[in-house]
Amino acid sequence: MTHVVVIGAGQAGAALVAKLRALGHQGAITLIGEEPSPPYQRPPLSKAYLMGEMEEERLWLRSAEYYAEYQISLRLGQTVSAINRAAKTVTVGGDVVSYDTLALTTGSSPRRLPAAIGGDLAGVYTVRTLADVDAMKAEFALGRRLVIVGGGYIGLEAAAVASKLGLDVTVLEMAPRILQRVAAPETSDFFRALHSAHGVKILESTGLERLLGDGRVNGVRLSDGQELPADFVIAGVGILPGTALAEAAGLTIENGIKTDEHGRTSDPDIWSAGDCASFPWKGGRLRLESVGNAIDQAEVVAENILGAQKPYEAKPWFWSDQYDCKLQIAGLNTGYDAIVTRGPDGEAVSFWYYKGDQLLAVDAMNDPRAYMVGKRLIEQGKSPAKAAVQDPATVMKDLLKA
Repeated sequence: MTHVVVIGAGQAGAALVAKLRALGHQGAITLIGEEPSPPYQRPPLSKAYLMGEMEEERLWLRSAEYYAEYQISLRLGQTVSAINRAAKTVTVGGDVVSYDTLALTTGSSPRRLPAAIGGDLAGVYTVRTLADVDAMKAEFALGRRLVIVGGGYIGLEAAAVASKLGLDVTVLEMAPRILQRVAAPETSDFFRALHSAHGVKILESTGLERLLGDGRVNGVRLSDGQELPADFVIAGVGILPGTALAEAAGLTIENGIKTDEHGRTSDPDIWSAGDCASFPWKGGRLRLESVGNAIDQAEVVAENILGAQKPYEAKPWFWSDQYDCKLQIAGLNTGYDAIVTRGPDGEAVSFWYYKGDQLLAVDAMNDPRAYMVGKRLIEQGKSPAKAAVQDPATVMKDLLKA
């Protein structure tokens, strides 16, 4: 019986081992994770968990008993220091573990502010792990001053929670607008207005020169020389794929761990899935940072480890919760040249991304119908006429007849 070793006990790793057992794999399975907790959901960390509305055990993807019941050896709080591809072993602490098949679901880690500008001061946080959020929880007290560096989804979600808890919040964004890397100006405008209405100050086209403080952060100096007081700082400046272990083992790296359409790396006995893995996509390569991709890709890899030879066909979707607004995104907007707005209809509005006459993506705010219809259209390769999308008289489901 083959021994499958999976390094990385996040969403992708948990999905992969569960799928192997569901498909009837009888051999040994070992799942190795750096964190002390069993695999858990990350999205609620910066929302319900930080708000104190969710206990840690409710974050867990499966109960601790599940792994014992399905004979999945769970090695938590342990770091793999090396992969020996020739010997087909991994080094974990003082142990050497043999594998027949290895899967890397090593996820991603947050970019940190450089120590040279004060990034190593106490009171400077990132939002990625349970430990990150546990460390900062006590900081979220009424009236305290929080500066968030980065106006992407992580930063804005943290701003929403802090504002709800009565903190004084300022968001710094170096680009001309928040969400510039990921969304259209219309979506940026929507969220800027939403945050402003909740008292959050958003400073765009504003760089960070350095963090101030002796041992602990007490302020920030902006690129224009202005100084702002800060009781603590959160950096939301993107994430980096977890490729170090793969790179040290000599695997090919290309915007993450390079895999083929089946999820196999440059070593035929090593597979990869999730935030750390790039895969073929429309003549190029794509790496997705989302829960949906981590699960779907990992499950396809599990099938292929067992011989299915099934190509992974990504169906990108994402979401973000801020205040009482639920943003749902279908598709990828890369290369769009036109935006069509549908609504607003009460609290609901959606922005539809087109390249020529082709529908690429939809951003739907409090509009689950627009999201579902848009997602189905994109997956079916259909593109409704822009005028039909924009026309409030158009019944949403009629767009599926495009």
